[in-house]
Amino acid sequence: MKLIRVGVDLAKNVFQVHGVDQSEKAVWWSKLVRADWIKALLAQIEPGCEIGMEACSGAHHWARVLQAHGYRVKLIAPQFVKPYVKSNKNDANDAEAICEAMSRPSMRFVTVKTVAQQDIQAVHRVRTSLVDQRKGTANQIRGLTSEYGLTAPKELVHLRAAIPRWLEDLDNGLSERFRRLLRGLWEDILALDRRVTELEREIEEIGRHDPVAVRLQQLRGIGPITATALVATIGDASQFASGRQMAASLGLTPRQNSSGGKERLLGISKKGDTYLRCLLIHGARAVLRTAQAKTDRLSTWVTRIAITRHPNIAAVALANKTARIAWAMMSRGTDYHPEPA
Repeated sequence: MKLIRVGVDLAKNVFQVHGVDQSEKAVWWSKLVRADWIKALLAQIEPGCEIGMEACSGAHHWARVLQAHGYRVKLIAPQFVKPYVKSNKNDANDAEAICEAMSRPSMRFVTVKTVAQQDIQAVHRVRTSLVDQRKGTANQIRGLTSEYGLTAPKELVHLRAAIPRWLEDLDNGLSERFRRLLRGLWEDILALDRRVTELEREIEEIGRHDPVAVRLQQLRGIGPITATALVATIGDASQFASGRQMAASLGLTPRQNSSGGKERLLGISKKGDTYLRCLLIHGARAVLRTAQAKTDRLSTWVTRIAITRHPNIAAVALANKTARIAWAMMSRGTDYHPEPA
């Protein structure tokens, strides 16, 4: 038997496979343990066979391993596999659904990430986690000190200035036990500040040396963090046929609820990478704040939308346009040209 397509349901320790031959008949289905599943594939499948997996944890690693052995690997987003699951959900049915989904001519696949992309993505994820920890610690401090009648204005910068004053003031009603707790929380925030600063410096270093990130920073509203996040998340922009497809994959295009020939467009779909979409919109807000004082075409366009519609709509529209321009620059390897020739 010659297998032409194999679906693999990944897990931590047990991998379920489902393979079909040239007549689309299922001829191989098996449950393999993590230590031996690659050896079993090599013994059963010839190089050049298509292997499909869901784009989940560990999928990019296994995809690179299989590509190194000469297999063609296709990663599919889990939401596109679900409609092909027959009857009840289990590992065998999931593997069969993956094998079926990857055979569809119109199926959309996820590009396999390189090790360099995953390195950059890991830096971003760790930084985001540390920022969330810092925010949680600051909110805990605010909640605890409010019980003693001590409050600080919004923004972390004001809390940073207030905590040393509270610790030095011996007449503010804080007990010695609570002062020790507050000092420990303050040291936690300082330690998180140092770690976040180190990671931001690393991101800036990546942004200075990666050629794609350097070009992307020519765009207004894109700095080192957003540029490197685009490189880590998108990688090869040619996987999208157009800039609109890339913007849609980031959830920056309208969600439709159309029927009977009537087109009804709702708010943005908010699909795809939430972190990258958030960065693009925040960058657009920064551009919007200074756009009124400028007369170039982009500033005039986004200012008009902000006046006639709403600043939030203008920010999302600019983020959409930024994503489309970024696609053109990444797919064609060109610099940013703000005005047409």
